[in-house]
Amino acid sequence: MWPRKVALAVAVLPLATLVTWSAPERIGVPEREVTRAGPAAPRPPIVGRASWDADEGAVREEPAYTGSVEGVVVHHTNHPNGYDCEKDVPELLRAMQEAHIEGEGWDDLGYNFVVDRCGNVYEGRGGGVDRAVLGAHTKGFNDRTVGIAALGDFAEGAEVPRAMLTAIAAVAAWKLRPGADPEGTVRLVSTNDASRYPEGTTATFDVIAGHRDGYHTDCPGQALYDALPWVRAETARLRE
Repeated sequence: MWPRKVALAVAVLPLATLVTWSAPERIGVPEREVTRAGPAAPRPPIVGRASWDADEGAVREEPAYTGSVEGVVVHHTNHPNGYDCEKDVPELLRAMQEAHIEGEGWDDLGYNFVVDRCGNVYEGRGGGVDRAVLGAHTKGFNDRTVGIAALGDFAEGAEVPRAMLTAIAAVAAWKLRPGADPEGTVRLVSTNDASRYPEGTTATFDVIAGHRDGYHTDCPGQALYDALPWVRAETARLRE
């Protein structure tokens, strides 16, 4: 067995090829946010970027903002599932941010939030967790959506920890605009021909959808995708 630090380094090296991302689209305009009433559910505890030592100096552009959040897109990151939540996750997040910026040429980490297997929620892309930050998580459908990535690999047969699912639901319940139905659908307009829908096409999604619904990918893995009905029901319960 490799020493812990060596094994962890090996785990994060292939991120550029393993993680299922979509190229960023800066269609949001700063200060285009829609003023809205307070959230329908309380904000969950969030580990800020300073706590996982995000490299703010590497960020290429100022954040852009979108309208109120109409939909949630769930991802997985394709990391091995056996990480230590306390010791390993900050390093994994820093490596993922570097891979997004240096490997993909993006402005910052693509996901708005990352959730680990212990149920901890991490601030992903910078710009303010309380604001509708335009992410780079779902090509064609970054506008008016929030990207939540589950840290791990959730292919068919994998175990998806209940703590992780609960945390995803908590973020979704808080970020979705008041009045949004977590068990309903939303119509979004594609902004990129590389998505499953040509640019300008209006597509209908579950309000809480998987990355594969809008982009050609297996993300978020079959096990996590199959758990989305539970996430939708739990999100609705939290917003009651």
